[in-house]
Amino acid sequence: NTQEIFAKELCKKTFADKVFFTNSGAEAIECGLKVVKSYWNLKNKNKKNIITFKGAFHGRTFAALSAQKNKKYSEGFTPLLSCFRNIPFNDDQALNKNINKETAAILIEPIQGEGGIKPATLQFLKYIRDVCDKNNILLFLDEVQSGFGRSGKLYSYEWAKIKPDILATAKGIGSGFPLGACLATTEASRGMI
Repeated sequence: NTQEIFAKELCKKTFADKVFFTNSGAEAIECGLKVVKSYWNLKNKNKKNIITFKGAFHGRTFAALSAQKNKKYSEGFTPLLSCFRNIPFNDDQALNKNINKETAAILIEPIQGEGGIKPATLQFLKYIRDVCDKNNILLFLDEVQSGFGRSGKLYSYEWAKIKPDILATAKGIGSGFPLGACLATTEASRGMI
């Protein structure tokens, strides 16, 4: 079927081994958060916290509102989920201060698009990948706005020559049609079977 063909093509052209199609970017983010939680639950590890960044926009679902911690969108929906640690963007020191044995994942937009265009530096993206590798943390990229050719490469992470464990994509992938996808490695998606 066409969906399988498209999924195979996405895997061929990216880091991913698995693709789950959604109707929106928010659903792709939710799927990625479930991938993170299921991975650590399968491993029986007490890794529950997800680091996110100030200025991010991950969507309007409850988990996305909790992740971005933007009062403009979350007012009236409190209390938010408590597992998110929102830190300054492009800040190595803030990242280091917030990494601990309970850190499950780092969720970042390679290019923030809420209120302007703010790219993560390529060095910061490389640093995050390194931190994830050294601390057994999943790297989850939100490329809902920046993906599918909008940065000059299929996905923005390619500029930093890194690979995530999980990626949410939408908007450009559907060219106006309501379509999103959560891409993941086989390892990261082990708990979703």
